[in-house]
Amino acid sequence: MGLTPLVAPLLRIEPLAVQALAEPHDALVFTSPNAVAAWTALTSDRAAPVLAVGDATALAARTAGWAQARSASGDLKALAALIRADPDLRGARLLHPGAEIPAGDLNALVAGHATVQALPVYRAVITGAAAPQAFDAVLIHSPRAGGALANALTPDQALDRIACAISHAAAAPLMALSFARIAVAATPDETALLAALTACLGKPPASV
Repeated sequence: MGLTPLVAPLLRIEPLAVQALAEPHDALVFTSPNAVAAWTALTSDRAAPVLAVGDATALAARTAGWAQARSASGDLKALAALIRADPDLRGARLLHPGAEIPAGDLNALVAGHATVQALPVYRAVITGAAAPQAFDAVLIHSPRAGGALANALTPDQALDRIACAISHAAAAPLMALSFARIAVAATPDETALLAALTACLGKPPASV
């Protein structure tokens, strides 16, 4: 793309102490690679099938040893749709190891078809890192990161710059700032996020 990447982590992932593992379950639900990593550190059991929110999360599960990992290739609503469309999951008990502060209520989205038990296994902590003074564009991968960036920047620091977010929820905290443009990826994945960036920069889509 002809850009120089600047890495400025706004969030730090910390595992949580889990006193007791959950009750028996029919499948696991993962909504981020961070959840996969945290759960992998807690148990060696890889028997349960995995339902993942997106392709990157499904790949993380397969890499960690789960043989069955289906991807919804989307967001939480897409994951709920995948669950509700599967007749084999009717009445299923689904365990959702995830963030201390979840992005949404998956159990409510699948109510009447399956039951989701949330189990917090990690937290995302705001680092307080200052944003670089010189940057042209910023990529935002989650609503928490969007909120952290909104708190780290003054309106003037966003002036004439571009923000690309992986979802509308991730973009929402940035709306009060003075970005020249805020773009949202067509689908919530890295490929679409980079495509949104190239479109904002007026460049042809790049291979990633």
